[in-house]
Amino acid sequence: MTIEQLYRLYLQYPSVQTDTRKLKKGDLFFALKGPHFNANLFAAQALERGAAYAIVDEVQQSGEIAGSLSAEGSGKMQEVVSDRMIRVDDALQTLQDLAGYHRSQFRIPFLAVTGSNGKTTTKELIHAVLSTTYRTSTTQGNLNNHIGIPLTLLGIPRDTEIAVIEMGANHQKEIEGYCRYTRPTHGIITNAGKAHLEGFGGPEGVKKGKGELYQFLKKQGGTAFVMWDYEYLREMSAGIPHIITYGTKDAALTGNLKQSEPFLSVDITRGATTGTISTQLVGDYNLPNVLAAVAVGRYFKVPEERISTAIGQYTPSNSRSQLIQKDGNHIILDAYNANPSSMKAAIENFAAMQAPSKILILGAMAELGEESLNEHQGIVRLIGQYPWSQVVLVGGDFERIDHPYLRFADSKEAAQWMKSAGLKNKYILIKGSRSTKMEQVLEPLADGDRKAHF
Repeated sequence: MTIEQLYRLYLQYPSVQTDTRKLKKGDLFFALKGPHFNANLFAAQALERGAAYAIVDEVQQSGEIAGSLSAEGSGKMQEVVSDRMIRVDDALQTLQDLAGYHRSQFRIPFLAVTGSNGKTTTKELIHAVLSTTYRTSTTQGNLNNHIGIPLTLLGIPRDTEIAVIEMGANHQKEIEGYCRYTRPTHGIITNAGKAHLEGFGGPEGVKKGKGELYQFLKKQGGTAFVMWDYEYLREMSAGIPHIITYGTKDAALTGNLKQSEPFLSVDITRGATTGTISTQLVGDYNLPNVLAAVAVGRYFKVPEERISTAIGQYTPSNSRSQLIQKDGNHIILDAYNANPSSMKAAIENFAAMQAPSKILILGAMAELGEESLNEHQGIVRLIGQYPWSQVVLVGGDFERIDHPYLRFADSKEAAQWMKSAGLKNKYILIKGSRSTKMEQVLEPLADGDRKAHF
């Protein structure tokens, strides 16, 4: 079956699923596999549950399973029981090819957003701004990898006027691969910090990997929105035909911090007449994210009052700088992700807050490779520069280094400590990588205790 033939089926059944647990009647089911799973084993089950077709790359042959089974696989591959099961060479590649074919049907702006920190918040702010004026489609949550991006593309309705696609990456050539089938016309790199150092091979590797988006835009004559304060982004973006600059100075769109407590307010000083934009975001590290959203809105001619209102009404979710109030405590939960750059920014911002009795509860950072111990030691040194009521360090390489603070093996142990500590009227920052699951520190809290968001 050619990709054109498969696309005709997709037009009849435009909902794509890779997880039988989320399957709906009429879905196209793609049987993907990885080191610990093989969805080919569940293809027949997907058809029984109502999938219109199942796209597989392994079938039973003479009582044997074609290809290798996952470590967790057990039992035999289902037989091909229906002409609704389509065999392809590689189900993941076919999913990406189908997404690319769907992308080719559009003649609209596709804006790609990547970076070490702030890409999801930036994407959400841009989507909020553009949605006031255009039919806008964007990445849901953080479906920003080799599976999530194709699913995002295939979820774009035909009447969409602008698409905003988030791209995550932890090694070189990954962004380059996404660009092949996403084909962005516009792009933003929020920053290139100390994230996924193990996969990228160090800070310079991060710049090179993220810069693959700029390289694509150079070749295709695209447009980049560039944070002009960052000299390295100026250098990386050189040669892109169309560059829209934003920053705190010397840029087409400029703005400065007005206040960061309890919420961020930004004064736009050039390139727009919105004046002060009041947000529900915490931390001055969100200033570039706000400026990027304003720059994109102005470029696409969104009325300025809509830009200001959309940014002001946006509230983060999914453990991204959420404010939780309990027993007089003000708890900032920022447990969605952490790397040395974002951890440093969060600690410094929290230290600058005018609040008494501040407590740090930090989970270890992941994917730092040979630099992991040094980077965790660097965070401990940074912590030591400020006065705290208490510091709690959890898991990973925080367990392997000497420090004078409370330490726990995992977030569940930290949760027990927090439950028994009887904390009252404290300001608490909880942050860590997804691997440490720092949101579990608050599991004893009822949902009703979560009052507000930063």
